[in-house]
Amino acid sequence: MDSEKSESRQLKGIGASSGIAIGQVRITDRRRVAVTEVLVANEEIPGELERFSGAIERAKGELFALREQLSSTHGPEHLCVIDAHLMLLDDTMLVGETTQYIERLGINAEGALKRTLGRFKAFFDGVDDEYLRERGGDVETVIERVLRHMVGQKQEPIDNIEGKVIVVAHDLSPADILQIDKSKVIGFITDLGGKTSHSSILARAFEIPAVVGLERVTTEVREGDTLIIDGSSGVVIINPGAEEFREYLQKKQRYEYVERELLKLRDLPAQTLDGHRMRLKGNVEFIEEVASVHKHGGEGIGLYRTEMLFFNRSKLPTEEEQFEAYSALVKKMAPQPVTIRTLDIGGDKCLTDLDLSDEMNPALGVRAIRLSLRQPEAFKAQLRAILRASAFGEVKLFFPMVSGVAEVRAAKALLEQVKEELRGRHPFDEKVQVGIMIEIPSAVVIADLLAAEVDFFSVGTNDLIQYTLAIDRTNEHLSALFQPLHPAVLRSLKAIADAAHAAGIDACICGEMAGDPEYLPILLGLGYDELSMNAVSIPRVKKILRRCTVQEAREVALKALSFCTAAEADAYLKGEIAARFSESFD
Repeated sequence: MDSEKSESRQLKGIGASSGIAIGQVRITDRRRVAVTEVLVANEEIPGELERFSGAIERAKGELFALREQLSSTHGPEHLCVIDAHLMLLDDTMLVGETTQYIERLGINAEGALKRTLGRFKAFFDGVDDEYLRERGGDVETVIERVLRHMVGQKQEPIDNIEGKVIVVAHDLSPADILQIDKSKVIGFITDLGGKTSHSSILARAFEIPAVVGLERVTTEVREGDTLIIDGSSGVVIINPGAEEFREYLQKKQRYEYVERELLKLRDLPAQTLDGHRMRLKGNVEFIEEVASVHKHGGEGIGLYRTEMLFFNRSKLPTEEEQFEAYSALVKKMAPQPVTIRTLDIGGDKCLTDLDLSDEMNPALGVRAIRLSLRQPEAFKAQLRAILRASAFGEVKLFFPMVSGVAEVRAAKALLEQVKEELRGRHPFDEKVQVGIMIEIPSAVVIADLLAAEVDFFSVGTNDLIQYTLAIDRTNEHLSALFQPLHPAVLRSLKAIADAAHAAGIDACICGEMAGDPEYLPILLGLGYDELSMNAVSIPRVKKILRRCTVQEAREVALKALSFCTAAEADAYLKGEIAARFSESFD
């Protein structure tokens, strides 16, 4: 090992999939295709159109072949990623815009497709929501696949890697992740990517340690370098020194021991020392995440986000497309329940034929239930699909961003119309439970009125904190003011739970606070009945729950409510956690 190679360097990226991996670098070439836009003569335009359509067809053929190859090792829940990319290759916007650029501007097919990619990137880069913004990565992956076919540039396969290595790449597609052999690839790091990119979601589903968003790591490592990657913290160490190596080897052994111990809790009841039961469920966007909910002992799905069905497309999904997706999820989760949230998206985020104008402030604009009520036919199609899926297992549905009783009544009236349309044509659960998300201050203030209209509340804590404190949570300059323990937030959470229980309905939480074990004593003490979270957090929250009594949780919650500032409440909670549960926070 030469002196340059042995120099240790530490990088910080985004922890995409937890776990620690130590191994040798294997650089995989996933650089973007470099193309140049050039003008072509009029008589060459038909040829460029033909080259473009030919590349589209070859890309489809490649994906169909990959789908066939993977069908023997992966279930349909994983292959839907490839289906989504196949669907993009038929996207009228992608194909139509590129064709127009070739014809109208008289440019080559590669340049036209790059222009289309630029349009997509500009759109996705302007989306506030992280999850939706990262759907742009799927579009880029698909377009790069087409470009490679146009320029005749083959991509190095990832399924023929030898030895145990950590793959380093500019980016990895979901198809790459599906082809990874875990006995050889023990982790991966990339220049690009985010925590909610499709590849990161698959890495978590397959439990492959991963760090993404490292920007230039492909230029900072060499083939054969030794790497340590910590997928929980996002730390990457290149050529670690002996002390760092020993430290992380011990961390790795400790992490794997704790994970094994936590999984032993999977089949134990989520109940306190004095026998109080609390339901712990998983949040999912994709059906492939269901396996992780099962593995970690989730008692159902407390939040299924339906937005992905509406994204990356120019036309609304049909009722049948939605029914297929919802029913597949319900069947896979049965007999445990699935709670489906109706479309929580704004006109600024939707590449569909919903005809909405630009808005100055989309976070406060036509989005979520407001959008659904303005588009009743599209809303009814979603409600029909959800109801039809209820014939295959227990389904609950809820409406996002409700601000008042009128919205709930309007949504329920449409639901009743849909039930009438389905009777005699399709089976469904006549008594499907209907809830609402409580996430804005007006809903908190009138929680008692809203509770009389629905079967359950589910609190979206991220939005509740954002709207209560008037904090844009994507603004890095305000991150310190995003305070879950702010007195206004804690009082709101108490008011919501109290109103729900006074009306005899359940109070649930499906926001990030639910998955943080430190907040468990407060949420339990405030009386919440159900927490829904990232599946891997379930055993950690269950571990704390099983070491609490309801009485001590109530004492913690009551005391936390007495403080004037979030900092005071936070200091108190940390002290209580250290005194009561320190051994549970390994």
